[in-house]
Parts: sequence; structure tokens; C-alpha cells
Amino acid sequence: MSTLTPMPRWKSYLTLCKPNVVAEMLFTAIVGMLLAMPTFPPLDLLFYSLVGIAFASASAAAINHFIDRKADAEMRRTENRPLPQGTLSTANVLTFAAILGFSAMILLIIKVNVLTAVLTFLSLFGYAIVYTCYLKRASPQNIVIGGLFGSTPPLLGWCAMTGEVHPYALLLALIIFVWTPPHFWALAIARQEEYAKVNIPMLPVTHGADFTRLQILLYTVLLFIVTLLPYLTGMSGLIYLVSTLLLNSVFLYLVIVMMRVKDNKTAMRTFWYSIVYITIIFAALLLDHYLRINL
Repeated sequence: MSTLTPMPRWKSYLTLCKPNVVAEMLFTAIVGMLLAMPTFPPLDLLFYSLVGIAFASASAAAINHFIDRKADAEMRRTENRPLPQGTLSTANVLTFAAILGFSAMILLIIKVNVLTAVLTFLSLFGYAIVYTCYLKRASPQNIVIGGLFGSTPPLLGWCAMTGEVHPYALLLALIIFVWTPPHFWALAIARQEEYAKVNIPMLPVTHGADFTRLQILLYTVLLFIVTLLPYLTGMSGLIYLVSTLLLNSVFLYLVIVMMRVKDNKTAMRTFWYSIVYITIIFAALLLDHYLRINL
């Protein structure tokens, strides 16, 4: 265990929420909300929807901290989290997660709509319980299957505004679903030894880094195709098309370099680019929505 000075209590609770991950999820949820409406949505509905989705996401993150506490203590990347450090007890974490989850459901049911609340609960349960408790340690395809739960924020955002599951909302979720494996497997290659140490069967651990790089390449090609669908279906116009062509070309180039240069630095560079990639893809969708240019 690390000998670093324990973080303040308030910061421990903030760390439980995985703020960087939740912020990215909320951004894609906002994009889903704005794309669902021809004009800017009502501010009160936007606010309640964001808070509800944020609370649910933070609750799932806290449960993830609780379930993974033993593995976190053995991994350098996670050893300074609140539970391994002892700044919070398991009772603190579970109570915090329960309060957030319950508040999210009540808020979404009363202020948004029941369908969004149900879908948000299924997403929370799927990530926190199905993925973290079972899939993560059961199969090297854990990221692929678990990506179903992580891909829902734009769908939830769209549903919060309209009360329906629209095909375009499913397309937004599909983009995140296909993006997740190449994004996370790049990190898994760089952290292969740590995952092996705690017996988590990530693909590089079970099938080797070379096989994982090949899978990343195949998924990146598939992602290239999937991200063209918003333009091909008439959902978006030229601004998005140009953006996605450029972003995918860079992503594909980095993945090909990763196939040739087999070190952790190259894998991590691909991982960090994938975060930039998904952010700009969704920003381009939003920009195109308000400044639509058709061919």
C-alpha cells in the first residue's frame, strides 16, 4: 500500500465518483439532449436530467470502487483510491452510493420521465453489478459486453428530452459501444502486468498483446464505418463528415503505428488520443446540428 498522505475526506468522496469519467459521460449525454431537440431544450429539464444522470453515474462508480477494493490495493494505478488508503470505510462508500442512486431515481422519475429513470437504473445496475461483479472477471470479452452499459449516456440524454428511444439515439450509443474496446484495450496493453497480477482476464492477459493489437485494429476499422452512419442516414451534414474522416484517419494511423511499435508509450498515446477522439466526434455532431451544411 502507498505511504502517501491520505487525501482529505471530501476529496475521497469526490474520487469515488470518478469525476473525469463522469464528466465525459455527461458531455455525451448533453449532446444527446441537444441533438434530440430542434431548438434549445428547457433549462429546467436539462438541469434535472443532467443531475439525475450524474448522480446515477457517480453511484455506479462508487460501487465499482467498493467491489474492486482488493484489486485496487494491488495495482499501482489504483492503490491511492480511498478504500485502499483507508480514508473511507466500506460502509461510507456503500451509504454514499445508495444515497446517490436513490436520489437519481427519484429525481428522474419526478422531474424527467419514467422511461429515462428505468434506462438509467438498468445502466447503473449493468455497470456496477453485471460488469464489475461478474463480467470483468469472467471473460476477456468483458470490455465488449460491458460496453453496452457504458454506451448509454447519449441515449439517456435523448430519452430525457423526448421520452422515447429514437433510432438516432441508438446510433449515438452504438458509436460509444464500438469505440470502447479499442479505447480500453490500448490501456490494458500498457497495464497488462497489473491486470495479470490481480487475475483480471483482460484480453492482453489471456490472449497476448499482439492479438489485442489486431483486435484494436479491427475495431478501429469498424468504428470508422459506424461513425459514418450519422452522415449516411441524414442525421448530420458536412461539418460532421469532414470531422469524422479526419479523426478516424488519425486514429487508424496511431493504431497501425501501435501494431509496429510494440511498447507501452505507443499504447498509451493511442489511449489518450481515443479520449480526445470521442470528445471531438460528439462535439462535431453538436456543431453540425446548429450549423448544418448539406451536400
